[in-house]
Amino acid sequence: MVVRAPAKLNLCLYLGRPRGDGLHELRSIFCPLMLADRIQVGSDDDDAVICPGVDGTNLAAAALAALRERGWSSPPLRIEIDKRIPVAAGLGGGSADAGAVLRLAKGMVPGLEEIAAEIGADVPSQLDPRFALVSGAGERVEPLPEPGDFAVVLVPFEDGLGTAEVYAEADRLGLGRSVAELDEFEERLRGAAVAGASPLAYRDLIVNDLQEAALSLRPEIGEALGALGEVGAQAAFVTGSGPTAVGIFEDIVAADRAAGELPPRWANAIVSAPARSA
Repeated sequence: MVVRAPAKLNLCLYLGRPRGDGLHELRSIFCPLMLADRIQVGSDDDDAVICPGVDGTNLAAAALAALRERGWSSPPLRIEIDKRIPVAAGLGGGSADAGAVLRLAKGMVPGLEEIAAEIGADVPSQLDPRFALVSGAGERVEPLPEPGDFAVVLVPFEDGLGTAEVYAEADRLGLGRSVAELDEFEERLRGAAVAGASPLAYRDLIVNDLQEAALSLRPEIGEALGALGEVGAQAAFVTGSGPTAVGIFEDIVAADRAAGELPPRWANAIVSAPARSA
């Protein structure tokens, strides 16, 4: 079979201070995109996860290993990942792949949410990729009504940023809000993201508290944000822990036109739109 693992766009990210477990409280709206990794699942003599171009820890392999530890008795699987989501880009590609692997055992292995949280903070939201308000360290996922139409232009960078490195820089810079502030923004986001509302209707809430840390580590992100603004983005920001810069447009036609007007330096820009639930 072939399954898709949609990229995750953080439309906003409000950052709290470090918790006792070292993780950070956050409040965010996650939006799955049509941009997705393609995962082919077949049989083999032994479990194997193949993902060309990805070095180090593979969250999809971790997900499969965790399912086996929980007693999942499916025949050995060969999982081949065609990476279309840029790596270490703040778009949740690894978490998306892990979520797709965990979905293979849906209804057969109990406690998938717990397994997902053990693998990574963004993985629980990828068990059922959909427009959602996410809180805690990423483990609390509240589905939201699907948004109105909009599209995005993504400007990735050849060299990614490590999530841990960006959070460490945020701590060094003294970023982080109180729980009371986070709760206030959670209510505002819940109230704004009503059925059919485009994020452009609440663009004042499109804020990423990690953006300052990402810019500190990679100042050239600012040039990409400026370029997106110059071609008409109605909001431009860093997604997740970066370094990908994002511009929001009213529809796919406007986004496609804008991508074509970007300077040659940003010729690798990707146009995408929200993935809709079946």
